Amino acid sequence: MTTLTWNQARALPKAEVHLHLEGCFDLADLLLLAREAGAPLPGPAATLFDTSTHTVERDPDGAAVKGMGVGTFLQFLDWEGSLVRTYDQLFVAGYRAAARESASGVRYADIIVNPTHWGAWEGRLELFLRAITDGFEAAAKDGLCETSLCVSLLRQQSGESALEVVKTMIDAEIPRVVALSIDGDETHAGDTNERFSPAFTLARDAGFRRTVHTGESSGPQSVWGAIDLLHAERIDHGVRSIEDPDLVKELVDRQIPLDICPRSNVEGLHIYPSLAEHPIEALREAGVMVSINTDDPAPMSVRLEDDYVDCANAFGWSIETVKELAANSVNASFAAAAIKQEILDELGSFEA
Repeated sequence: MTTLTWNQARALPKAEVHLHLEGCFDLADLLLLAREAGAPLPGPAATLFDTSTHTVERDPDGAAVKGMGVGTFLQFLDWEGSLVRTYDQLFVAGYRAAARESASGVRYADIIVNPTHWGAWEGRLELFLRAITDGFEAAAKDGLCETSLCVSLLRQQSGESALEVVKTMIDAEIPRVVALSIDGDETHAGDTNERFSPAFTLARDAGFRRTVHTGESSGPQSVWGAIDLLHAERIDHGVRSIEDPDLVKELVDRQIPLDICPRSNVEGLHIYPSLAEHPIEALREAGVMVSINTDDPAPMSVRLEDDYVDCANAFGWSIETVKELAANSVNASFAAAAIKQEILDELGSFEA
């Protein structure tokens, strides 16, 4: 076993495929946006990201979900999004997200955005998406990492509004908008796969990729639904797949990746009491294509290289295993084939 250092983890050629734009606002970003908007803060400035002051929730099985809780966190994201009201602010948000990724050694990122959190942009979805991806484009021209956008539905929205989102994506023809996603509170929304199946089918038929947040606060059955009804090519989280051996086999046989966010699972929703008890290693050993991601890095105070180091230490990973995880991140991404190959070639010659 070789100990992975922070510098090695940063230098490692890799992708990130489970990252929310809403989770990329640093504390200073939010305070300055609130000042510019003349909007009140939801709590003391110095402790906006302190989850200890928020309500503890529970999942349907009664398991504790400590910290901020999904419902409270989604309300916080709504407040964040309400502060962003101009094209320039969205452009900067996209540019800064790409810069954040590049600072962690990421070569390519699929970044998720959920328009329902950005209240000022209701009815202006195309301009909203163009402003963000214009920021991505400028970042790439300045030598930062390549980025694409996954447009996410919210579980609480209607099937009709979901179809309208996909139709706008189709009509707009924005090159860096590559996928349809869905996220939100699984615990309270229940099984929504059937409701959103028409939207995901339309997206598939139009050539968009599909990724689904599931199998975190909900169990394995929700992952089955995402695969069968939403045509999911990738599962965001999906950690509770480990509870169903048949599902694990399905994921392995079809090579459906799980985009896992270890610290988010442990320190965010407390799905697992410690990293050592997280199933990422058991899933990897079973042959599932797993990758490491940050989810919402700013409010969770996490960097991607930290997660690589922490997991390598917790599970005794060799450098070769770490490179395997990095390759998984690239292969699971929605990057163009040429970009994937370029990163994989760089990874192949990487020496720690």
